Amino acid sequence: MTLNLSQILQERLLVFDGAMGTELYARHVFTNRSYDEVCLSTPKLVSAIHEDYVKAGADVLTTNSFGANAISLKQFGLMDKAKQINLAAAQLARAAADGCKDRKILVAGSIGPIFTLTGTRETRIQALADQAKALLEGGVDFIIFETLPSRDTAMEASMAMQGIDAPFVLSFSIPEEGDLAAVVRQRLAWWSLNPFQVPKAFLRDLGVNETAHSDYVRKHLHQNDQKGQEDVTDLGNTTHPPFEGLPQPAALGLNCGTGPDTMLTALEHAVKVTSLPLIVQPNAGVPRMRDGRQLYLCSPEYLFTYAQRYISLGARAIGGCCGTTPAHIAELARALKPFAKALHNAPVIQVKEDGAAMVPEKPLAERSKLGYKLANHQWITTVELTPPNSWQTDKVIEKAILCREHDIDTLNIPDGPRASPRLSALVTGMLVQQQAGIEAVVHICGRDRNMIALQSDMLGAAACGLRNFLLITGDPPKLGNYSFASGVFDTDSIGLVRLQKHLNGGIDLGGQPVKPATEAVVGVGADPNALDFDREVSRTREKVAAGADYITTQPVFDPQALFRFMDAISDLNIPVLAGIWPLVSYRNAEFMRNEVPGVVVPDAIMKRMAEASNDEQLATGVKIAQEAIEAVRSRVAGVQVSAPFGRVQVAFDVLQK
Repeated sequence: MTLNLSQILQERLLVFDGAMGTELYARHVFTNRSYDEVCLSTPKLVSAIHEDYVKAGADVLTTNSFGANAISLKQFGLMDKAKQINLAAAQLARAAADGCKDRKILVAGSIGPIFTLTGTRETRIQALADQAKALLEGGVDFIIFETLPSRDTAMEASMAMQGIDAPFVLSFSIPEEGDLAAVVRQRLAWWSLNPFQVPKAFLRDLGVNETAHSDYVRKHLHQNDQKGQEDVTDLGNTTHPPFEGLPQPAALGLNCGTGPDTMLTALEHAVKVTSLPLIVQPNAGVPRMRDGRQLYLCSPEYLFTYAQRYISLGARAIGGCCGTTPAHIAELARALKPFAKALHNAPVIQVKEDGAAMVPEKPLAERSKLGYKLANHQWITTVELTPPNSWQTDKVIEKAILCREHDIDTLNIPDGPRASPRLSALVTGMLVQQQAGIEAVVHICGRDRNMIALQSDMLGAAACGLRNFLLITGDPPKLGNYSFASGVFDTDSIGLVRLQKHLNGGIDLGGQPVKPATEAVVGVGADPNALDFDREVSRTREKVAAGADYITTQPVFDPQALFRFMDAISDLNIPVLAGIWPLVSYRNAEFMRNEVPGVVVPDAIMKRMAEASNDEQLATGVKIAQEAIEAVRSRVAGVQVSAPFGRVQVAFDVLQK
């Protein structure tokens, strides 16, 4: 039975292996040899690399056959051994994959482009087809055409798969420089399963004649029941007409040619022009010469910070290309799967149908002081105060009292921000209310607890007098100092909202009555700067549909980004509190810009902080925050101002209280 690769990629995140060529080089196989032939002459070396990737946690092994087509092998005098090399490459990877007993590992047959211009197009296509057949005969699950430098080489690869019953992937190399948007659209848009999704605005980059194939477009609009989509058109033109009947790839990829940062930009463009699953495999940065060797200096940690962003954009598989090692893949495998679960796992909260009936929810204005202000459209100020990293609470209570004396409405208490262990947010919130006399907004995240524990905490919070919550998915453990910790993620923020609203309606997940019902004011987070803006808007709509009472945003440094987000959800008519972070130094600005997911610090603000002297940087940061509040005040219900490093006076200065 043919593998349904597209379905697998839609259902779960896959971790591909890393580089083979640079690993062979690191193990003293130098460039005067055919790296593909090593499968015959030194098979144990290739097997050892595969096994290292298995131990690292890879879900997909890629064969050592990148250049093992007859034309490319000719320069090494190995043209007649092409089939033998590909069979050996496939068998070595297959043996390593099958040797893993704790999970299913797929094998991808690697085929690189034919760079030589000798021979005809037909001979190149035949060489690629022969290689694919040999790899499949050797036991690979699918074919991946890697490092394709152009649309024409991708076309040849696709033509080579005619008559071959196997899934394949077209993976394109991305240059470090040039117009990435145009490059990505020219290469990837052609292969979309739905070519009509590509806006006409992109056609200029593709050089498409919009009228040349009107008959073709009308035909496919009819065949695919795409009537009414006049805003889109086919990608064919007179030079590169659409090739009807060619096999369609199961997925598209981006690999090689660039490091993690440029790859992120390329992916941002790729997700806009194709509906196919995307596989991302960046190089480990730009190679540097050290003692006569090509070395890649991108650390596993650095690669992970970008990989999590790839997943946020919708990539369905992550791996590595040149310079990546088993250590890089081990970092990805250990950290990305829980992260992907956090992003994509949103189980529907279901209550037993034969359970108790829900009771009317208490009016928002009667649940808490915050609820009253939200219901009556009164300006709200809240200060975020992180719980201590010990059990001593004297200092946090002192700061809470200062906030009350400065007429702050509520204190926002995060739950293990950046996946760091701190005093329980619930306990901190309870003590703040009891000892400082100011309402708390307590975060509850789905990272650490299963559904039973989450429900218990929500009931416990109600018993302790806590009424205001911000329900979030939570940062994955890898972001903190406890990377070995497990991320539970039984549900995400949407599921948490549904759970709390059921408790507000007087029933638990088992359908049992909860008397009296809880009286929670339910807040949710939003990221106006999200890389995948449409997904963020969609998820925000789901949170509101689930019952959210208000939204608090990530720190806003660009008011226009916030306005764009609010315009996109304006029909929801839900109060929004703008997150405000006063920068205390240029170094703090760099950290926020580079290390905190969901935060975008514009170049203009970075320049202002850089130009301020050391003594002026804090005052400059406060001024920037004040300007942000002034810019957004007419559009939002209030602001949440962070107290950087626990310095509540900075928050007071921003609010001028």
